[in-house]
Amino acid sequence: MVRYILYYLAIVNVATFIAYGVDKWKACRGRWRISEKMLLLLAAVGGSIGALCAMQVCHHKTQHKKFRFGVPVILLLQIVAAVYFGGKIL
Repeated sequence: MVRYILYYLAIVNVATFIAYGVDKWKACRGRWRISEKMLLLLAAVGGSIGALCAMQVCHHKTQHKKFRFGVPVILLLQIVAAVYFGGKIL
C-alpha cells in the first residue's frame, strides 16, 4: 500500500511541476493559461512539493499571496495528515 502511495505522490508532483512550468512558458508568450484554481488543485491533491519546486525554479506565482502562502500551508496540512494516517496505514 505504501509503495502505491509513493508512486502516486511521485507522479502527481512531477505532473504539478510540469503544469507550473507550462503555465509560466505560456505566460511569457501571451498564450492561453492554466487556471490558478487548477494549479492550486494539483498542489492540494498531493503535488505541493512539485508546486513549491516549480515556483522556485521557474519563478512562477511567487508574487501571488494565495500561492506564496497557500502552497506551503497545503504542504504542512499534507505532512500532518501523513503523520496522523501514516501510523494507521503501517
